[in-house]
Amino acid sequence: MVWKEIQTYFQENASVFWSNLLSHIELSLAAVGVALLICVPLGIWISRKLAVADYIINGINMFRVVPSLAILALAMPVLGVGFLPALLALTVLACPPIIINTYVAFREIDAGIKEAAKGMGMTPLQTVLKVEFPLALPVMLAGVRSASVEVIASATLAVLIGGSGLGSYIINGVSMMSKSYLLIGAVPVALLAIASESVFAYIQKRLSYY
Repeated sequence: MVWKEIQTYFQENASVFWSNLLSHIELSLAAVGVALLICVPLGIWISRKLAVADYIINGINMFRVVPSLAILALAMPVLGVGFLPALLALTVLACPPIIINTYVAFREIDAGIKEAAKGMGMTPLQTVLKVEFPLALPVMLAGVRSASVEVIASATLAVLIGGSGLGSYIINGVSMMSKSYLLIGAVPVALLAIASESVFAYIQKRLSYY
């Protein structure tokens, strides 16, 4: 019965499903992308500024105890409804693992390696980009891997503030007590999370060999 309903839905609304799936992926990618742009440079900077590192990391970790739904509610009066408040909430969710792993990755690089790069005449920027960044990348990717899975799962909440995505099926499935709608939404979200985890795990494993 459930599978028959799912089949009927896809026969009649396949374009709607693909649109929601694409919206879910776009929102998740945007959130992780914005978090990377903010947190990677910040993580590198605080790895060199130990006096402020603990304060910044503790401050960012405070957002981990704030539910994404609460951030959505706080963002609505300023950003309205739709894509932007959802992007803000998911970016906040993605930041802690990325910045912490970036900080740890750069702090663990042997000081002798950095001194050798300096002795070869490299500028501080060249040392970061050509020496430190490749060495830090596997640990950094572990943070991105964790963040991406959390974001994909939490992006289902975007529908609660007028956004689109696979969360619409889950919310409708709960309100209508429909197992078919729940499966149409939950299964693709789970598969996206597994795919993201697998891809980043593979890349991280490959990089660790070098």
